[in-house]
Amino acid sequence: MAEIPAGVRALILNRPPAAIVEALNGKRVLGFYLATGDEAPTLGWMRWFHENGWQVALPRFIAGQAEMEFAIWENPHDEEALEPGMMGIAQPHSNAPATVPDALIVPLVAFTAEGHRLGQGGGHYDRWLAANSVDFAIGLGWDVQCVESLPIEPHDRQLDAVVTPTRVYWSKS
Repeated sequence: MAEIPAGVRALILNRPPAAIVEALNGKRVLGFYLATGDEAPTLGWMRWFHENGWQVALPRFIAGQAEMEFAIWENPHDEEALEPGMMGIAQPHSNAPATVPDALIVPLVAFTAEGHRLGQGGGHYDRWLAANSVDFAIGLGWDVQCVESLPIEPHDRQLDAVVTPTRVYWSKS
């Protein structure tokens, strides 16, 4: 995806599909990731959901704490409300309220049509999902990231859906 300019990439996934909006009805706090590099962009979705009454949360790492938590990002149009976190990735300031999202939108390196996901190897999302009761987990990615199979480990959670620029994959679980 590196050959597509960042501005064009952001427009491709600017608004969530109606089926995803419907699936998230009643889930008021949504956990997102802030895309870096070639990850599928999330800022358009965050802004759309925020403008339509949902609360938006981002991962945050507190110094000296190994586990990821989520904190409210009050206004996804205000990037000054973020500070550099682990590996320089922007996260909500330490005074932003922590929360447990009702649903999660997660990054991925690869996925299967059945909703299995390969992340970047840190295990942060897998551990967070295992420790928290979340009704719905969605992967956001590019069509080229869909593969036939992935190594599955006992702690891996199957995603409920994966959204790409051309379709929505619903898991069969």
